[in-house]
Amino acid sequence: MPTAQPSFRRIVDEIVEKIRTGELKPGDKLPSTSELADMYGVSNNTAYRALVILHDRNLIIGQQGRGTYVAERPAK
Repeated sequence: MPTAQPSFRRIVDEIVEKIRTGELKPGDKLPSTSELADMYGVSNNTAYRALVILHDRNLIIGQQGRGTYVAERPAK
């Protein structure tokens, strides 16, 4: 029996897919941690963990007091 996917992984996967398909473009603002938590029915800690993973992958950037945004794509 397969184990359930962690809640933070679902958030990460969905945001990565939206970036990949262009639904989210560089510079687009992401929902706040609490907004993501509400959208996905998870705790703020779970939503925050997803954002940390996305940040560690250089897919998003946080700007203190302004929010979190999709990062510019690196030049190929």
